[in-house]
Amino acid sequence: MTGNLMGGDGLIVLIVALVVLVGGSQLPKIARNVGLAGKEFRKAQSEAEEEQAKAARAGAPESQHGGAGSPVSPPVALPSTPPTAVGPSGSEASTINLTPAQLDALLKAREEQVRNETTGN
Repeated sequence: MTGNLMGGDGLIVLIVALVVLVGGSQLPKIARNVGLAGKEFRKAQSEAEEEQAKAARAGAPESQHGGAGSPVSPPVALPSTPPTAVGPSGSEASTINLTPAQLDALLKAREEQVRNETTGN
């Protein structure tokens, strides 16, 4: 019975559970963010492949070869520009950079806020 979870019925159950847990009003925002993240990932991946092809055309220096004669893969190139945030109206917003400590503090504060909203109602 649980072996065919992702069949037609399983997909419907998953969608209903997602709507119940997240809320119908949040789904468009989540879908937009997932789409933007996928777009940025594909862009970074294509840039990395271009850099790798450019390095292969230029010829790899001997220092990139391992001790046993096997080549070491070149480092992956990061995108030249950081991803931009998109506001609710679809326009670009300013980029915000956070340190890991600031991000952790922000996430903890948000978790507390959600916890207080769910228990305080």
